[in-house]
Amino acid sequence: MRKTMMVFLFSVITAISFAQNWDINNLRSINLNRNRSYDNAMKFISNTAAPVAFGAPLIFYVVGHFKKNAITKHKAIYMGTSVIVSTIISSSLKRIIKEDRPFNTYPDIEKLTNGGGYAMPSGHTSNAFALATSLSIVHPKWYIVVPSFAWAASVGYSRIDLGVHYPSDVIAGALVGAGSAYLSYKINKWLFHKRNYLK
Repeated sequence: MRKTMMVFLFSVITAISFAQNWDINNLRSINLNRNRSYDNAMKFISNTAAPVAFGAPLIFYVVGHFKKNAITKHKAIYMGTSVIVSTIISSSLKRIIKEDRPFNTYPDIEKLTNGGGYAMPSGHTSNAFALATSLSIVHPKWYIVVPSFAWAASVGYSRIDLGVHYPSDVIAGALVGAGSAYLSYKINKWLFHKRNYLK
């Protein structure tokens, strides 16, 4: 029993060490070897996360209001709820996990944009993926799905490129965002199943 426990602990420590090395090695590879001529573009992409994630549902709602279309308005509320749920979950996880930003732990990492508070998960990425997922659910057309997730992935990549997040923070943010949209979808289906607002 004792030997089994020792083997298990050794395996866990080895896995954690491998994950940490993978994280910082990939961050260094992206951040320190980046094409610096794209720095401003990466900052712009990163800064689109909140305005687009919160703005798109608002625009959908306004359009639905003026067209007197209850389904469009409900889809907008669902999308907005997905982003809000994602924000609450990612903010809560940050306070629970309390992971330092990479530039605080590794001085060689170049911080090129704002990155205050804790790192895990990436809030920008979670918001972007919450919008991309919810938008893809309400409008499952390839010309909506592909650009939505391309934008969300670009936001996540920009956070690594700019030195404010580890790759694992971005992966976690993507999972939180997509999961929040799916959870909100299931809740909406349960609450409004008779009205068929979300197919």
